[in-house]
Amino acid sequence: MLRLLALLLSAGALCAQPPVPESKDPLGRDTPQGSVFHFLEACHARDYSKALHYLDLRRMPAERRAQEGPVLARQLEDLLDDTPFSITTLSRDPEGDQYDGLAAGMEHLASFHVDGQTLDLKLERIEVKPRSRVWVVSPESVELIPKAHQLVAETPFEKKLPQQLVTFEVFDTPVWRWIVLALIGFVLWIVTGLAARAVAAMVRPLMTAEEFRGPLRVCLWVAGFWGAMELAPPASLARLYIQRGLGLAFFLSLAWAGAAVVDLVAKRWHSNLDPRVQAVSYSVLPLGRQVLKLSLFLIAILSVLSAWGYNTSTILAGLGVGGIAVALAAQKTIENLFGGISVIGDRPVLVGDVCRFGDRTGTVMHIGLRSTRIRTPERTIISVPNAQFAAMPLENISERDKIWFHPTLSLRRDTTSEQLKHVLSSFAEILKAHPKIEIGTRPVRFIAVGTYSLDVEAMAYVMTSDYDDFLAVQQEVLLKMLRAVEEAGTGLAVPLQESVERSRG
Repeated sequence: MLRLLALLLSAGALCAQPPVPESKDPLGRDTPQGSVFHFLEACHARDYSKALHYLDLRRMPAERRAQEGPVLARQLEDLLDDTPFSITTLSRDPEGDQYDGLAAGMEHLASFHVDGQTLDLKLERIEVKPRSRVWVVSPESVELIPKAHQLVAETPFEKKLPQQLVTFEVFDTPVWRWIVLALIGFVLWIVTGLAARAVAAMVRPLMTAEEFRGPLRVCLWVAGFWGAMELAPPASLARLYIQRGLGLAFFLSLAWAGAAVVDLVAKRWHSNLDPRVQAVSYSVLPLGRQVLKLSLFLIAILSVLSAWGYNTSTILAGLGVGGIAVALAAQKTIENLFGGISVIGDRPVLVGDVCRFGDRTGTVMHIGLRSTRIRTPERTIISVPNAQFAAMPLENISERDKIWFHPTLSLRRDTTSEQLKHVLSSFAEILKAHPKIEIGTRPVRFIAVGTYSLDVEAMAYVMTSDYDDFLAVQQEVLLKMLRAVEEAGTGLAVPLQESVERSRG
């Protein structure tokens, strides 16, 4: 009984162990696409002894494999290179395409039509050793390779060409095909340029499309050249790299068009901005525009890399870690950046405004992303970091619609009540009569009986935002008030020390 329990426990422990992952194949046969890619690489390197390992030759007698295997590999290379086969149609999943309607462990490679028959070549996933499964050309497909190879023959067009153009190869592709593709590409570039110009002319009454001519031309050229490769197809690997380049050019042209849209929107936004919002015009708007454009190109590149089979999550993780490191190293700079954005967004002051910040006063000259420059009354420039400037109490003096006028005049202590009444009424009449002064219900007040004076306070608003106008009105009103004091038969209080010195003199 104890022995049975021990066996059950050991069996349970074995079942609880995580499955051992399959080992990587040194020949790169882990996925259908990877297997065919490395097969073509071996063939193009003329290493057919290696290329035969991508064919399932187990049904072939061992003495024939070394002799016939390289021949079959060369024939399959010709089929894949000289027909419109695209390696990108194959799955990059180690399990293969699960939705192609084939049995598990099978993958469609290519189809060829010979003598009215359709020959389907397939890949099969086999186990070469424990925990190691690879994708190879299935035995049934290997038997079909010689018959399908009948398709590989000189076309009537090639027979009319000089043999050097047919036999001489560049990247395993006859040189005549490169010449045809180059000519087609040149003609397409001219035609697409004219087409893009025509489209821009047609939509010009609705919008300015000059910025989109370049992206449109590239997109049309990519589409045309992609179709031209069906007329003169390069070898499979060369075709793969060309298709990748075309895909990259297409996505970058879309990003280029998006960047043109960003520039167009930014230009219109800039034309509608308040001229005094220089920080937005010269700092935030260009920065935001560049960030958006860079993001569009980055998304395009990451999309292409993902389509190529690269793990973009690793790239994004690296960018995230790099961004954190940069943020920590530039903490003060980022703090000032967000301080500047806060000042620009909240807009407590604008360029040209006179403001009071802390215990200083000055005119705002520039609001940048790092600091704000202010010209003081002494005609010096103070540069205040935005993080500090945003945290200060900011008093916008230029935003006031009227200026407070509130002088306090101290009359002599021996002023009689009748004289005081005369002064109060005269002050009120002076304020009420002035066209630029706004008064309340009680603009003049007798506020205190001091030890050496009787204090009279005036409270009104001068209806101007120009400080020079205010000073002129203030001067005019104060002179009239002094005249009213004199007419009342009194005068302004003199400090005690000064009064004693006058009496001694």
